[in-house]
Amino acid sequence: MTSPRVVVLDYGFGNVRSAVRALERVGAQVELTADPKAAAEADGLVVPGVGAFAAVMDGLRAVRGDQIIDRRLAGGRPVLGICVGMQVMFEAGDEHGVRTEGLGEWSGLVDRLEAPVVPHMGWSTVTPPEGSRLFAGVEGERFYFVHSYAARAFPPLGDQRFTPPQVTWSEHGGPFVAAVENGPLAATQFHPEKSGDAGAHLLTNWVSSLRGP
Repeated sequence: MTSPRVVVLDYGFGNVRSAVRALERVGAQVELTADPKAAAEADGLVVPGVGAFAAVMDGLRAVRGDQIIDRRLAGGRPVLGICVGMQVMFEAGDEHGVRTEGLGEWSGLVDRLEAPVVPHMGWSTVTPPEGSRLFAGVEGERFYFVHSYAARAFPPLGDQRFTPPQVTWSEHGGPFVAAVENGPLAATQFHPEKSGDAGAHLLTNWVSSLRGP
């Protein structure tokens, strides 16, 4: 069986090398590129991200990443967002009082965590929904987080014709969204590529899903 082809979108932001290595270890053929044709045609697209929400959005738009992601999802082609690569899927981010428009795949705002210690850095458990494919086999495991901002609510989608997203939660000073599974779009606030065996298992689940059910 041919290994799934995965593009890690190279737009200047994100710990891309560790993501590439982690995906290769779980059996994907991985290309690091911003080439629109390669990104459109790959079996899976990974959108990494670290740093500021606004800077990541600027980087994505500079390589037409916003258009690439939108077109893939419109065609039902899988996308995986990691860390700020997940945050930009929301409607907007608010950093230091400055609001930046996101990709708008989901409603809701990404803002600063309200906790005694920020950033949230280290290993935390998550609470996935029943039937999660992404977390199958690692429902009770811990994953590695490093972030100061998060989506602390997940407003319901307005269009009830579609299956509602499966939302996984974690806690740091209060609940926040740790992962979302929404048809072809999946995303994690934590770094699976830095989460040891649990992260590798989760990436295996995602790469396996690229082969179909």
